[in-house]
Amino acid sequence: MKKQEKTIWVLSELYYPEETGSGYYITKIAEDIAARHRVSVLTVQPTYAARGTKAPTNETHHNVLIHRCRATALNKDILLFRLLNMLTISVSVFFNAMRKIRKHDIVLVITNPPTLPLIASVVCKIRGAKMVLRLEDMYPEVLVAAKIIKADSAMAKIINAIQKNIYKRSDHILVLGREMMELVHGKTGNGIEKVALITHWADCDEIRPLPRDRNALLSQLGILNKFVIQYSGNMGRTHDLESLIQCAKILHKQDGIHFLFIGSGAKESWLRKKVSGLGLKNVTILSPQPRSELRSSLNACDLAIISFVRGMAGASVPSRMYNIMSAGKPILAVAEEGSELARVISEENIGWVVAPGSPELMAKAILEANANRLLLQEMSVQACRAATDKYAKPLIMQKHQKLMDTYHV
Repeated sequence: MKKQEKTIWVLSELYYPEETGSGYYITKIAEDIAARHRVSVLTVQPTYAARGTKAPTNETHHNVLIHRCRATALNKDILLFRLLNMLTISVSVFFNAMRKIRKHDIVLVITNPPTLPLIASVVCKIRGAKMVLRLEDMYPEVLVAAKIIKADSAMAKIINAIQKNIYKRSDHILVLGREMMELVHGKTGNGIEKVALITHWADCDEIRPLPRDRNALLSQLGILNKFVIQYSGNMGRTHDLESLIQCAKILHKQDGIHFLFIGSGAKESWLRKKVSGLGLKNVTILSPQPRSELRSSLNACDLAIISFVRGMAGASVPSRMYNIMSAGKPILAVAEEGSELARVISEENIGWVVAPGSPELMAKAILEANANRLLLQEMSVQACRAATDKYAKPLIMQKHQKLMDTYHV
């Protein structure tokens, strides 16, 4: 009897047509793997940037068969709604997975929503499938950093115990950074071979440096002649926007310096009200730009900022870092020492690192950057080189292909 071909099942809340964060990356990973293996996806209707888009229940896109399960698609920036989404997504994906996944299939699951790995581990146990866990975020660390729960709470201990069990059940764990790997090792005992470091990537073919003096966005905003500091991406609970605004307040009399925020998230409303309340004329806030405009928008600055609250070291790695590097932009990281973000910036010498909650140090770094344009040019070249040599998309995809090939021997 002919042996049934194994299917690689991708389980994720976010998938095409979502182009936000993990949705974009897991879509590209699935499509690349589909060039050599049979790939199917269990997802739901868009809940983030593409929320409101009605996608087909079943469709094939770039050789990947997509099954969209029924679930709520409420505003994820409201915590109660996000919890309801998480519940309905988890239940729906569970029953669909139980019907579709077969023995010896491979399940690639990401931590969005955070309940999905638990669902996947139960399904894989019952159905006899292999499980590859891709950690986009670490729990309960992210919840503690966001001040949703306390580190010593019963809830944190329960979540930690569940996560340890999931890690031990997984056949492979993919982490995005070295500090994240150390956290996983700490939860599973001594170093384990099944943990693999595969970072996010830079879209080097699409994102390249552009002449600043011809940047349409800077020209449109009337800040072409300013020294522009840009924050681009998710404005969530784990991002230290409070220190950024305090920094902008400190520098508001520096007429040649301007802050540009591009993005959305749970803190966006607070950000807009705070800027308006303080009367900060040196701050501009824009909604997220289409991915097709990413090359232009990332080039609309002299210095990029990536800002995390304390407690996020190892809990998450910012995917935007790699495309910022590909655009040739030096980075001011508001992050803890030892985090992947801080390590990369220090190792490649492409920016500054200050601790979360340090607006004065941030202002000092910005003034230093503004006064050292030659240094910025050198950092720009080094950032591009690092993106191309270490984090280009083909290099990272090759690692995913190699891992999945081991399950098809």
